[in-house]
Amino acid sequence: MPDQPGPVPPRSLPEVHGTIAVPIGGGFGRKLMAFLGPGYLVAVGYMDPGNWATGLAGGSAFGYTLLSVVLLSSLMAILLQALCARVGIATGRDLAQLCRERFPRSMAYPLWLLAELAICATDLAELIGTAIALQLLFGIPLLYGVVLTALDAFLILWLQHKGVRRLEALVFGLITLILACFAVQIALADPDWGAVLRGYLPAASIVTDQRQLYIAMGIIGATVMPHNLYLHTALVQSRAVGDEVAQRREAIRFASWDSSIALVLALLINSAILITAAAVFHAAGQTDVTEIQHAYQLMAPLLGGSLAAILFAVALLMCGINSTVTATLAGQVVMEGFLHFRMPAFLRRLITRLVAIVPAVLVTWLYGESGTAELLILSQVILSLQLPFAVIPVMLFASDRLRLGPLMAPRWQLLLGWAIALLIVGLNLKLIADFLLGG
Repeated sequence: MPDQPGPVPPRSLPEVHGTIAVPIGGGFGRKLMAFLGPGYLVAVGYMDPGNWATGLAGGSAFGYTLLSVVLLSSLMAILLQALCARVGIATGRDLAQLCRERFPRSMAYPLWLLAELAICATDLAELIGTAIALQLLFGIPLLYGVVLTALDAFLILWLQHKGVRRLEALVFGLITLILACFAVQIALADPDWGAVLRGYLPAASIVTDQRQLYIAMGIIGATVMPHNLYLHTALVQSRAVGDEVAQRREAIRFASWDSSIALVLALLINSAILITAAAVFHAAGQTDVTEIQHAYQLMAPLLGGSLAAILFAVALLMCGINSTVTATLAGQVVMEGFLHFRMPAFLRRLITRLVAIVPAVLVTWLYGESGTAELLILSQVILSLQLPFAVIPVMLFASDRLRLGPLMAPRWQLLLGWAIALLIVGLNLKLIADFLLGG
């Protein structure tokens, strides 16, 4: 029962809208396989190079303490992405379209600008991370690598024309390889598993220590990413779901399974980044490892071999390439949904990348590796500051009984969702207050 006030806007991601058939009969496994895919495209945004920067900084400086923040942010992401899937399937609109239709222009246009800023911040982290990986593996100078990353636009465009299923398969394959790389690294690092488990319990120092809070906000911004909320509401519409309430309710259930499974994998990868940093660097007294290049250089001598360092760089490269998919598709959803304006995909991608390249090139040229490390963490904090402007609209639409009717989210999901929104706003206000007071 799509909500259709007034003229019907263009379909969300029209190239893939309703292109995946959903079996009418069959068991749980067969139907789940039909819905698996969008969650993995969303999940890659939760393991991009920005996560590496915050995970390395947090693990080296504070050991396993911030694992509780990784777990909390992942649980928040699982619930918020499930609500996004519900909103997209129940309304037949993506989040950008809903904001344009239901908010006054004085609210919708600022939300569009903030969403574009979030995408540029994400792209900034991806291009720096990919350039660093190219430098570590092939010796390409960082400044040249930053410029070369613009070419990944053509790879993504080629894959999009091959169909959404092939894109989903590639992403899943890369996620599997990233997991395998980290499994080997953790085995070589041999962490203190008792300390790892204790790290998943919250510590008061995360709020009282300003540096811990800053990195914690970076972890939240790197994990619960604003543009992913827009993207997921569009991607779930690639499945050809019927108009009956029962069909849509079933689609919501399977789409939630899809995103939850994918985000558990993202939780494992983000945990692995921080655990590796804590076991290798913090345990050896290296508490100021913020540059990815520094981590790569230290890893081989501390672990007694080059295998872990090579796998570290390979996983970083795959994360950077993978995350490009998210920014490209999210940019299309945001621009078309808010503005009803469509431009060639390659042009949209290149504009976004060029906007991100300018600060990356300037910082790399002026400050070198240390500057790029700080820029990576700052980009994730910017994402955290943007997050309420995506989460609150999602919660408003998920709570709309008039338009969602029987497909409205359960009360427990709404209560938890609003609690998450308030927590994010509160942490952001604390971070801003610390900054203004000179902390």
